Amino acid sequence: MARKTAYYGIFAALAILMGYVEAVIPIPVPVPGIKLGLSNIVVLLCMYVMGRKEAFFISVVRVLISALLFKGLVGLWYSLAGAFLSYFAMLVIYKLNKASIIGVSVTGGVFHNIGQIAVACIMLGRNVVLYLVPILMVSGVITGVVIGIIAKYCVAYVDRKMN
Repeated sequence: MARKTAYYGIFAALAILMGYVEAVIPIPVPVPGIKLGLSNIVVLLCMYVMGRKEAFFISVVRVLISALLFKGLVGLWYSLAGAFLSYFAMLVIYKLNKASIIGVSVTGGVFHNIGQIAVACIMLGRNVVLYLVPILMVSGVITGVVIGIIAKYCVAYVDRKMN
């Protein structure tokens, strides 16, 4: 039990740290909302190494603490929508066992953007952000592939170390 609790703390801290790193390193892209999604590496790693429920817990803790530290209340709604929709979409693909970790990651990247677009439409009261959908879907696929490849190597490394 103590070991599992330690892993929770390590994974949560890593996810928060990855979110912070992403927040302070600007991405030179003129489109709002495009991010690499570094903290998703940790959520995927947790999903494949510790389990689905544990990954959900880490994702929620990361969103809540990161919003308190870096984003504020408005950022919390965007993060919650993106994280929840992303997690549950990844969970469906993961459970189907038809896609690799890269496919699961791509699904997460795309659905994270869909969740944030939905919140933007609700908060702004209009569909003004819908012009971003094609760009954000492509960026979700690209970043999902990158994050999936990194997560694949991390899972292989952690599996070797844990066994």
